[in-house]
Amino acid sequence: MTEERPAGTPVLRRMNRAAVLDAVRRRAPEPVRVAELARLTDLTRPTVAQAVEDLLAAGWLRQVAPKQATVGRPATRFSLNGRAAPVLALDVGPHTVTAGIADLAGERLAMIRRPVSRRGARHLLEAVDEATGAALAAAGLAAGQIAAVTAATPGIVEVATGRVLFAPSVPGWPEIDLAGRLRARFRCAVTVENDANLAALAAVRQRTGAGTLLAVQWGERLGAGVVIDGRLHRGAGQAGEIGFIRPTGFTRPTGFIRATGDLPDPIGDHPDPMGNLPDPAGDGRGPLERAIGAEAIVDLARRRAAGHPESRLARATDAAAVFAAAADGDPVAVEVVDRVAAVFAEAIAPAVLVLSPHAIVIGGGIARAGAVLLDAIARHLEDLTLTPPGVELSELAEGTVLTGAIQLALDEVWRDTLANC
Repeated sequence: MTEERPAGTPVLRRMNRAAVLDAVRRRAPEPVRVAELARLTDLTRPTVAQAVEDLLAAGWLRQVAPKQATVGRPATRFSLNGRAAPVLALDVGPHTVTAGIADLAGERLAMIRRPVSRRGARHLLEAVDEATGAALAAAGLAAGQIAAVTAATPGIVEVATGRVLFAPSVPGWPEIDLAGRLRARFRCAVTVENDANLAALAAVRQRTGAGTLLAVQWGERLGAGVVIDGRLHRGAGQAGEIGFIRPTGFTRPTGFIRATGDLPDPIGDHPDPMGNLPDPAGDGRGPLERAIGAEAIVDLARRRAAGHPESRLARATDAAAVFAAAADGDPVAVEVVDRVAAVFAEAIAPAVLVLSPHAIVIGGGIARAGAVLLDAIARHLEDLTLTPPGVELSELAEGTVLTGAIQLALDEVWRDTLANC
């Protein structure tokens, strides 16, 4: 039992309020009684009761109707007032913008997804504004009620300022002060972070124990976040940009790879003198993205099916259909999935050898591929690495980035709240 802290001075009362509020947070969403809070905080019941009264008056807690007791008077319970400090999270992609609002306990109040009408920064901003406004309306909140905002964005982000330094998938995006625009609208703490980094933070929260985690966000584009002992590793600022890895064989200008299964190669022979990879399609994708992104997987499946009309791949319209056909034993689909897995494993094997991660977690749309892809990747990694890590598919799938953004925004709120409540 720790020594009791007096509750007389304003500073000590604030410390007691913070201790009680943190205890309620750790038990959320389960309501707690004063006696439980006294045990969790090592404070006396009168001190906890005073802190609870203060937090009720300030709007941080709410009283929950007591459970019906068979004997005696039911105890009053308390829980977080989630709407005391709701947060906004944005997953800003070149094709889709998703806005989510969560309450203080992390419960989702609204989630709105809007397509981006045309390529470019201006159209992306329009989608951000539309999705944000619709999410606020759905949650019944005004902009001034949002306590923190986290925006996930493609590209390389300068941590100190939130400025996007490089975003080849969105022309003109680095010229937009997204953080400044959001601060002007919401008048609260705003964080802009790389989308794959946020996916990595979400993935590590689902796991127990410290370690090294390589979290891959895999859809039409590919990116990764590296977490070491619970902390995001940024390197010089560009850690995790695996989409720009050049797979073996991507050196011929003919457009195809012979050694790894006839995958398309639109990038030409060499980087230009400035060090930028050529991008003849003008979509800002890196070599690995153009080889095994979701769109490339469908393209490969259609080309393979051209000589096999009996295959289900002849009717495949998205990557999910390719993986489903492979899971059902379609031999052409099995071959396609194996080749995709081989290219992915070969691309990340050097990172595995350098970092020796405890696990690789795959999020994004490809995370719905199932065991057929997972087993193929694990098999190829076993041939390419000394001690292959476990390979997992994120349960959050496409929601991984938004979940990470919500978590980061809530972390910001709690840091400020517990320091100043």
